[in-house]
Amino acid sequence: MGKAVGMVEVFGLVTAFAACDAGCKAADVTVERFDKNKPANADKLPVPLLVVVKFRGTVDNVTAAVEAAVEAANRVSGVVSHYVIPNVEDDTEKMLKIHGFDKN
Repeated sequence: MGKAVGMVEVFGLVTAFAACDAGCKAADVTVERFDKNKPANADKLPVPLLVVVKFRGTVDNVTAAVEAAVEAANRVSGVVSHYVIPNVEDDTEKMLKIHGFDKN
């Protein structure tokens, strides 16, 4: 099992950077690559791109980072969802490495 991971899915890249910055300032965490998703109903969303920010560290630090990131993102364009996984299993770890920024 690995470190805790916290994920915050937000509307747009600018919001992702604001969330990432707030999370990193709030706690001792590292950040993994952002992930993107353009859902089928993108035209109906406030911003047509969803971005996931992933924080790594201890459960307490990740939780603090996610809370700060959610607060910051809500001041910009909003949060779609957020979640903290305390102890990541190996199979889940593989899935966390998948991201959309390498794809066209």
